[in-house]
Amino acid sequence: MIDYIKGNMTQITPTFLTIETGGIGYSVNISLTTFAKLEGKNDYKILIHEVIREDSHQLFGFADKEERDIFRSLISVTGIGAATARMMLSSLSPTEIEKAIIGSDVNLLKSVKGIGLKSAQRIIVDLKDKLGKQAGTGEIFAFADNTRREEALSALVMLGFAKSAVLKVLDKIIREEKNLTVEDLIKRALKNL
Repeated sequence: MIDYIKGNMTQITPTFLTIETGGIGYSVNISLTTFAKLEGKNDYKILIHEVIREDSHQLFGFADKEERDIFRSLISVTGIGAATARMMLSSLSPTEIEKAIIGSDVNLLKSVKGIGLKSAQRIIVDLKDKLGKQAGTGEIFAFADNTRREEALSALVMLGFAKSAVLKVLDKIIREEKNLTVEDLIKRALKNL
């Protein structure tokens, strides 16, 4: 099994790259996240995940271990193949995917092309505990009470604040103090927005 390939990138596009090492050019599928990190570089060590089937042999490449770990977690879910996992990593960062799973954010996962309600729910059910343990016990408890977080988020978005900014502020507040009411969450978030 190939763990990584270190060599000279002879071609890079948003969906694949060609990396040459030892006189052999390897065609490697990549996500937009990896493309953004590698663009403009010539020599690089790219982490690899191999998908070997009877009719094909594909290489998927990643700029860092975090992205490859999330990819491997995603393809362990029934119904999520390598192409879908790559699409998810092209639409969302590994951190956003992990937070969406731990925080049971079905809507964020559904926003990815090819992911419907049932697939998003299956990803959350299959991976929430696994990713929560990897993130550490503090992280899983930070998102445990998703109802209050969602109510506060909804209220603040209705007030005109950007959803992404509100999520960051709410997550920070919940990490610092977990037992706040919805009203207290909103009041604290308003001070930080």
